[in-house]
Amino acid sequence: MKILFTLFTLVAFTGFGQDAKSQGILDKLSTKMKSQKSFYIEFSANIKNTTSGTNESETGKGWVKGSKFYASYGENTIISNGVKTWTIVKEEKSVYETDANESDEESMNPKKLMTIWESGFKNKYEKEDKLNNEAVHVINLFPKNPAKVDYHTITVYISKTSNELKKAVMKSKDGTTMTYSLSKFTSNPEIEDTKFVFDLKKYPGYNLIKD
Repeated sequence: MKILFTLFTLVAFTGFGQDAKSQGILDKLSTKMKSQKSFYIEFSANIKNTTSGTNESETGKGWVKGSKFYASYGENTIISNGVKTWTIVKEEKSVYETDANESDEESMNPKKLMTIWESGFKNKYEKEDKLNNEAVHVINLFPKNPAKVDYHTITVYISKTSNELKKAVMKSKDGTTMTYSLSKFTSNPEIEDTKFVFDLKKYPGYNLIKD
C-alpha cells in the first residue's frame, strides 16, 4: 500500500510551468479529465530499488464519479462519498475514517492519480516514443520545490491518439523507481451511487478509527 501513498502525496505542492509544447498536451489532457462525469481505471504499480533489493508490485482498480471515488490496491480499499473517506486496511483489520477535504492531500484518489501534473511541477517535453506499439508523448515533470520532496523526476507517457495517460515513472533521490502503468480506462461508465457507500457491517471484526 505504501507505494501508492508515495505517488498520491505528490500533488500537495503548488506551482506549474513552463515548456509550451508539454504544457499544451497536459492542458488538453486535464480538460479531457475534467469533462468526465465518471471513469473507471485498472492499473499496476511497481516499486524497485536495486540497492535495497526492493521489488514490489500491486494492482489496482478505481471508480470515480464527481467528488466520489472507490479504489482498491492489493488487498486494501478506500471509499469516499465526497464528505467522508474510509481507508480499509486488511492487514490491520482497521478502517480509518476522515473528512474527505482533510484527507484529500494524501488520499488515494484515482482522479488525482490521473491528473498528477496539475500542481507542483515544472514540465519539459522529452520526445515522442512507442509504448506497447502505441505512439506516446514523453514529458518530464520536475518538482517546483525539490527540497520539500524525496523525488527528483516524474516521467509521464501520454497517448498521441487517445490523449490518455498510459504510464508514469517516479524517480526518487534514494534510487527508488516507482512505475505506474494504466491497463484500462473507461470513459463515463454508469456507476451507481451505492458504490461509494461505506457499511461497517461488511467488515466484521474491523476496528473503526475516526480522525
